[in-house]
Amino acid sequence: MNLNSDLDLRKLRYFVAVADQLHFGRAAEELHIAQPVLSRQIRALEQDLGAALFTRDRHGVELTEAGRQLLADAGPLLASTHALRRRVSAAAGGKRRLMVGFRAGIAVTPAARAFEERHPGVVVDVQRIEGDDQAAMLLDGRIDVGYVRLPIDESGLRVTPLYTEPRVAVLPAGHRLAGKEEITEADLAGEPLVWHGDPSTQPTERPLRNAGYPVRGVDETLEHVAAGRGISFLARSASVFYSHPDVVYVPIPALAHDQVCLAVSASHTSPVVDDFVTAARSTAEITAECGNYEMWQLGGDAATRGA
Repeated sequence: MNLNSDLDLRKLRYFVAVADQLHFGRAAEELHIAQPVLSRQIRALEQDLGAALFTRDRHGVELTEAGRQLLADAGPLLASTHALRRRVSAAAGGKRRLMVGFRAGIAVTPAARAFEERHPGVVVDVQRIEGDDQAAMLLDGRIDVGYVRLPIDESGLRVTPLYTEPRVAVLPAGHRLAGKEEITEADLAGEPLVWHGDPSTQPTERPLRNAGYPVRGVDETLEHVAAGRGISFLARSASVFYSHPDVVYVPIPALAHDQVCLAVSASHTSPVVDDFVTAARSTAEITAECGNYEMWQLGGDAATRGA
């Protein structure tokens, strides 16, 4: 592969469009360019890289091994470029922006208010993130700071623990344990678990049987549990912010607590970012208490029983 020439980001965007469509005609329509132009750009990219990216025959278009590798690497690179453009555009418009990512149930507002008192000229933007992309979005610059939940691959990151919070069991409304005040791990023995990743990340002492439904985020988890495909676990704050008519939350005190941290890219050094980290640490207790807001209002019933 020829690494002597700079990678043309426009050609890379064209490549991603063809890789997504696996059809040059449809990709050209999506990009609003002529198909011969697109074909020439892809051939030029292959020459730049010294590798064939697609196989083309009468059966259609397929990615080569090199093409699959480039597609895996292209997303973060293009996202990083978009983040750079966003920051430069904001600065050119006279405003500085800090993009803060957060996991479900975590309130950014306490830290944002404390930060903006010291930096009235900086706008704090927020973006919801999921567990499988929280590290990638920090490393490629799509977010500047992230409220993350462990586990996270800490390679290339600075991770600051903020607080822990209890978890609750997520059960279908008609489940045999739905009416309990609290339950134990033993009560759930044999239950299929709707989980988002490696069994080693389960908060139980002994992993439960995976129900076999890959999920991303709270919304998908609740839908699978509501459909009776298994049970799950959520941080208590997420259960407060998310309700479902066919789901019940029951406390499970012995379960391992959820760890909330603040993470930034180790290469992203900035006094503004450092000041937000300071604000987040100073308001961590308030942020943790935000997950109890609905319990304060409704006497704890909503937080433990769902909607």
